[in-house]
Amino acid sequence: MKTVLITGCSSGFGLEIARYFLDREWRVIATMRTPREDVLPRSERLSILPLDVKDPHSIRAAIDAAGPIDVLVNNAGIGFLNALEGTPMDTARDIFETNTLGTIAMTQAVLPQLRERREGVIVNVTSTVTCRPLHLLSVYTASKAAVNAFSESLALELEQFNVRVRVVLPGRAPSTRFGENAQARMQNGFPEPYSALVQQIFANWEKQTSVTHAEDVAQAVWLAATDSSSPFTIPAGEDAVEWYNARAK
Repeated sequence: MKTVLITGCSSGFGLEIARYFLDREWRVIATMRTPREDVLPRSERLSILPLDVKDPHSIRAAIDAAGPIDVLVNNAGIGFLNALEGTPMDTARDIFETNTLGTIAMTQAVLPQLRERREGVIVNVTSTVTCRPLHLLSVYTASKAAVNAFSESLALELEQFNVRVRVVLPGRAPSTRFGENAQARMQNGFPEPYSALVQQIFANWEKQTSVTHAEDVAQAVWLAATDSSSPFTIPAGEDAVEWYNARAK
């Protein structure tokens, strides 16, 4: 029985990824900053562990408790939406600590066992905002684009050990808590000079009908984890596929 460790499983993509792998007879290590036993069905194949990807001691404790891991899914992340002028540096650092350095730290912690076994998969969940520039997302996009670049170089390093690296690119997912999490970090709102732009951007989003659902991301992660012929980069969601294909033209 194979084991997957997934970060950020309290809601959204991570929760659905955990369900998806559980339904397919995998052993699932679902990690959360604040563990909740009620979000996933009880199973002998499920372990719910506390994990803060910004805390080295928390990472080590989770890896030790998890035991051997076949697939690592770096899904934990925080959202943020604002003009750069409305982004405090403490907020920017927190976004990079979680989205970028948290992914790097988790990968570094799991790599030795995968390298020694000469087998395993690392799946990094980023975003299709990295496919084209968008208003109000400069810092968030930078944190995810850094993971894309990190993953590309890492994949080259790990080929010799038969360890695969894949990147899953979700699109806009209104059903997740991205917007809620982003708003929680916008204590001072948008800078007044950008108010007209903000209204225009939000109005445009309301018109968009193509979105990403959590199950789209779970299916993409499953493909990345189980199919050695899968592409390095996998868009997840109707809008994600549209954006990704448009960039490729």
